[in-house]
Amino acid sequence: MTHSTTSSLAPTSNSTALALGFSGSLGNLDAYISAVNRLPMLTHEEEIRLATDLRDKNDLSAAQQMVMSHLRLVVSIARGYLGYGLPHADLIQEGNIGLMKAVKRFDPDQGVRLVSYAMHWIKAEMHEYILKNWRLVKVATTKAQRKLFFNLRSHKEGLDSMSQSQIDALAKTLNVKREEVIEMETRLSGRDIALDGPSDDDDEKFSPIAYLSSDSTEPGKVLEAQHYDRLQTTGLSTALEKLDERSRRIIEARWLANDDGSGATLHELAAEFSVSAERIRQIESAALKKMKGSLAAFA
Repeated sequence: MTHSTTSSLAPTSNSTALALGFSGSLGNLDAYISAVNRLPMLTHEEEIRLATDLRDKNDLSAAQQMVMSHLRLVVSIARGYLGYGLPHADLIQEGNIGLMKAVKRFDPDQGVRLVSYAMHWIKAEMHEYILKNWRLVKVATTKAQRKLFFNLRSHKEGLDSMSQSQIDALAKTLNVKREEVIEMETRLSGRDIALDGPSDDDDEKFSPIAYLSSDSTEPGKVLEAQHYDRLQTTGLSTALEKLDERSRRIIEARWLANDDGSGATLHELAAEFSVSAERIRQIESAALKKMKGSLAAFA
């Protein structure tokens, strides 16, 4: 059978509704669970006959009957994984995919009931879904990490941290290093934190996004800082070079001598150049106007 055959094992919406006896919305999970639990299980003889028809005749109606009769198994297994905080319906959906894969590969000559064979495929699909989508743990990629992840989850009592003796015992049971148990246990004990804060105006509450953001890395701020630095260095030097010696001296003494802006007074410079304070003010004003024109080239 090709891969497309697996997809075709899934009943259509209309046939599902008719087979399950839905009278309401197909989106009602409680109604779905109630309906699949009313479906009769196949006898061993019926199971062998249907599996043989699927294998030898590619009878998709036989595959559908095998899938439908085992949907309750998927629901039952999905309940065991509700502690991960994932939607029950999504777990069931993934488990149904595993069930269809099991039906496709089931060999009636092996002497094993489909219910036993399908459990492996159903759990495998649910495990894969959980590892890809659970918010706190997306790191269990190796076979050993996956085994540790699910065994640790089942051994933990609630979300409380494990004691040292519990860690040692589990490490021995799973044949892994205690450091690996501690690392995975720490991840399991974590909590999700919303980046956005609450919608109310409580001043006592804040969210991580408020202090994770940085104006210094915002593109507009970066460009503004670069422009300011350019004006302070190349632009200012160029503008000063275009002034005559007296004008440059006055500007440097008045505005660039000290970082706090406490430069020379008009009267101090008037005494230095033997002119009036008003004349110093006029020279300063003309120099600043000329510098403004020079700096405009760097804007």
